[in-house]
Amino acid sequence: MTGSGPGLPADPESPFTAFGLPGKPGTDAFWAAARAPLSVPAGDGWLTLFLWRGTPAEIAFESWSRPVPLRRWAETDCWYAEVPMPARLRVTYHLVTDGTPRADPLNPAGAGGDRSIAATPDAPPQPHWPAVGPDDVLPLPATRLRWSSERLGGRRTVRVHPVGGGGPVVLLLDGDDWLYLHPAMTAFDAAAAAGDMPPVTLVLLPARDRSAEFGCGPELWEAVRDELLPLVAGSGVPAEPDRLVVAGQSLGGLSALYAAVEFPELVSRIACQSGSFWWRPGAEELPDPLGGPVGGTIAELLRRGPDLSGLRCAFDVGEHETRMLPHCELAEALTERAGATVRVSRSASDHDRAGWRQALLRDVAWALG
Repeated sequence: MTGSGPGLPADPESPFTAFGLPGKPGTDAFWAAARAPLSVPAGDGWLTLFLWRGTPAEIAFESWSRPVPLRRWAETDCWYAEVPMPARLRVTYHLVTDGTPRADPLNPAGAGGDRSIAATPDAPPQPHWPAVGPDDVLPLPATRLRWSSERLGGRRTVRVHPVGGGGPVVLLLDGDDWLYLHPAMTAFDAAAAAGDMPPVTLVLLPARDRSAEFGCGPELWEAVRDELLPLVAGSGVPAEPDRLVVAGQSLGGLSALYAAVEFPELVSRIACQSGSFWWRPGAEELPDPLGGPVGGTIAELLRRGPDLSGLRCAFDVGEHETRMLPHCELAEALTERAGATVRVSRSASDHDRAGWRQALLRDVAWALG
């Protein structure tokens, strides 16, 4: 917990003094010193204070919790919530006022223009990922490829960025999220400069229809093999498409493992965060998509005995994703049984890119050996 500005006397009636925020809530002096979120120990976890100045609002979390309404302090413009949080949690959230999502103006850690990131004090640090404020514009790679895919249909813009001079291709699925919400280009550059990442060439692939493209089907990977990688090779950016790492999260993680199973000559290194291994055809339309057979379709494919002895596969899942864990644990075990070199870890998060992003850097570096 960090304290607030010097010189303000404590207000014995304020619920915020315990969080290190002295002064009378709602005054200009209070707001000038205010910071949030702030956490204090509570049982086995934390009690975290969120503040908002203005009209009624609620906190909307990415995945970890249902929305939490803020309540007003006395007759002031101060709205707040004290949210119990478990140990080791990093989560994306925004404040919703009048139906509009907004970044938290008291929190310098942002994710895109209308999201912020909260972390409990015991959440591990995330070196190389810069703090991004709500008004910051994230840098974009200089190279843009216009990909008109015959197999997938439609056109999309694929961004390419050489890290440390370029090298093996790292294909980031859901590439627009890593462009506009979390600055992957900046983080990979910083990791390479620190010696934590070898030179690579980032290829940020946006999805047009995640459900259609990231299920267990061959079309995306045929298109990547026959269309996208030759396009990257001819782009003029230094790249080694024959040394390919695929990194994906959620449905993207499912797609990465599917590619390793069904296209081993193409994909032999993957970094998979919170893979949607519950997936089977039609599951997304069910009231409880995760309630079906453990491991879904990917477990069926792995039980057929593919030879994955050439695969390096890093699995990560949020330790708070309790319903995802059985699906992920089965996929991890079956992949290792098929001969792959497997690394398994758990992030201090729920189903949230803010928790996956440090694993992304670490696991891509590990997958390259």
